[in-house]
Amino acid sequence: MGPRDPELVPYESQRVAYWYFAVALALFMLQLLVGLWLAISYAFTIPQEIVDALPFGMTRAMHTNLLVLWMLLGFMGGTYYLVPEEAQREIYSVKLAYLQLIAFVATGVAALVGFTFGWTQGKPLLEIPTPLDFIVVVGALMFLFNVAMTVIKGKKTAILGMLLGGLTFLALLYLFGMPFYRNLTIDWFYWWWVVHLWVEGAWELVTAAILAFVLIKVTGVDRRVVEKYLYIETALFLFTGIAGTGHHYYWIGAPRAWLWIGGIFSALEVVPIIAMVIDTFLTQRRHGIAIKNKVVWTFAVGTAVGHLVGAGVWGFAHTLPQINYYTHGSQVTASHGHLAFFGAYALLNLTMFWYALPRLRGVSRFKTSGALWGFWIMNMSILGIGIAMGVAGVLQTYIERIMGQGFMNAQAQMQFWFKVTLFFGVILVIGAGLTMWKLLTQRQSEETAA
Repeated sequence: MGPRDPELVPYESQRVAYWYFAVALALFMLQLLVGLWLAISYAFTIPQEIVDALPFGMTRAMHTNLLVLWMLLGFMGGTYYLVPEEAQREIYSVKLAYLQLIAFVATGVAALVGFTFGWTQGKPLLEIPTPLDFIVVVGALMFLFNVAMTVIKGKKTAILGMLLGGLTFLALLYLFGMPFYRNLTIDWFYWWWVVHLWVEGAWELVTAAILAFVLIKVTGVDRRVVEKYLYIETALFLFTGIAGTGHHYYWIGAPRAWLWIGGIFSALEVVPIIAMVIDTFLTQRRHGIAIKNKVVWTFAVGTAVGHLVGAGVWGFAHTLPQINYYTHGSQVTASHGHLAFFGAYALLNLTMFWYALPRLRGVSRFKTSGALWGFWIMNMSILGIGIAMGVAGVLQTYIERIMGQGFMNAQAQMQFWFKVTLFFGVILVIGAGLTMWKLLTQRQSEETAA
């Protein structure tokens, strides 16, 4: 990192965020590379010897769990960066922050190695074995204690309240996914509590807080303009995020009322994020406020659009009961998942990375061209992946569930579209590689302020 510039990084303890960001970026690239292998598995007929060495179930578990781990580490790094500035004091314990990072990385390594030997719970996105679950819980408690003590001893803001609430809810929800229930319907109920209420509940609160912090910093807009949407986010979370979980209850033996509840509420959870960015943009234009960092602003707007397209439009389009009856569990779901996770949360982490990492490296101004090229390459390629997977899913749905033909017939018709997916996946890796290289090597320039 080099020496700390107090004008860029006011608090020494903020520098702990650098290592969270660096590890998160490495895991992000590893996740993408494993994803390429999964696309190859769909696009081509793989020799059985290779399938035996790299079975689909194992590599899929690696792909999805790397997703969860790098995003959580990004959220945590972003938290450790913004909390000192919001609370106007150093982090309560830097040693605890590093110990927590070591615990999470060790757990991730142990899980990946364990997957290769079949050590898994078998629950998608929550495959890590129960002994490692307890380490995750201990690490989460360390994190919450560290952040809470910093907030208690420092200045209180709406951003900190929203962030701490989201992180607390995130940690508590994880507990419901740890036990195994003999009744599989009950087991899936609680599994969806974790997965849905993480990504469309707790993570949304964390997103709102981090994005609010960044927007205030790069636009200079009155804090009250942005913070008012934090309260709307909380209200919409309570009224739509929880009820929206119902779109996962359609086909697991739940009461029919969930068809209506899930169908109506599942698409409303992204509204405050969109509104917050739009209102900030309009305020910036109305008062002629200069954007201080065009790269961060571009990624922030991309996060809002990603929420709208991936989570909102794509999610609503296939979670309506009349549609989900046919598309449930198809590649249409995978299409939505890729667009939503990248648009809503990968771009959020990258927004925070582009705001904080240049500052942590002592760079006050840098060239925008490489960063913006990385942004557009990644977003165009993930859109291509989403569309290709969506077309494959429509074919799969029609062949299997309308025509009644077998699984392998559908797979044969989908292979072309997974070759398209693989093509865009390679482009995505190139864009991500360019972004990471620029993030970690950006040098001082006179082009744009950090």
